[in-house]
Amino acid sequence: MDDTDAFEAAVYDAWTDVSDLPWTEDVAFYRRLARQADGPALEVGVGTGRVYLELRRDGIDVDGIDLSAARLAHLRETAEAEGVDISVQQADVTAFDPDREYGLVYCPARVFNLVTSLADQRAALQNIHDALAPGGRFALNTFAPDPHFVAENYGEPSEVETEIDGATYTVRDVMALDDPIERVGTQHREVLDADGEVVLETETPLALVTKREFELLFADAGFSDWTFHGGFDGDPLESTEQELVAVAER
Repeated sequence: MDDTDAFEAAVYDAWTDVSDLPWTEDVAFYRRLARQADGPALEVGVGTGRVYLELRRDGIDVDGIDLSAARLAHLRETAEAEGVDISVQQADVTAFDPDREYGLVYCPARVFNLVTSLADQRAALQNIHDALAPGGRFALNTFAPDPHFVAENYGEPSEVETEIDGATYTVRDVMALDDPIERVGTQHREVLDADGEVVLETETPLALVTKREFELLFADAGFSDWTFHGGFDGDPLESTEQELVAVAER
């Protein structure tokens, strides 16, 4: 892990703290599901621990996996500073082999959209299904793709200011729909310092996954039942302005 990776992890952690995106309202929802679960929980895509650490602070038995060694290192530093015991590892959801069964697997923060190919989406959900104990549940949140939103907002920059180690940075994101047939896009990110100089650039591929596609993927993976909600309070999913929340049962 180099300094650039560590800085990217710090940017991500700071950005999630100041963002007003709807998926940052998810902690209470996943905490409730984890408390209801008959067995331990597993978070897929723990990142720097925004959700995971909240559950561990509450004493919930939860493991975590993530692809990013730098974000996991950031999480471990935070946990060590707070004296919080954690159980996280670097792993790919499409290929991981857990050593215990879970009552809940959850994928917050629209992380599933980072799985961009159909083959990988099927592999990920099959692995998640197989990691669950009978009757266990899988939960995720994402956005419901809206072609009008894409047409009006993709290509337009959004900016938010954040602070890292006492220095102010601007995080500028631009979404692009690179493949409208496969509905795969890219989040282009620039991080600018106080002088307006770009100090970090990243590109993150994202898949736009519809409710119907999730239903097919859940059926393909062998889930027995699933429900969809609009937001984290159990409201009906009626608008693309709502966060798409799905819970599937093994």
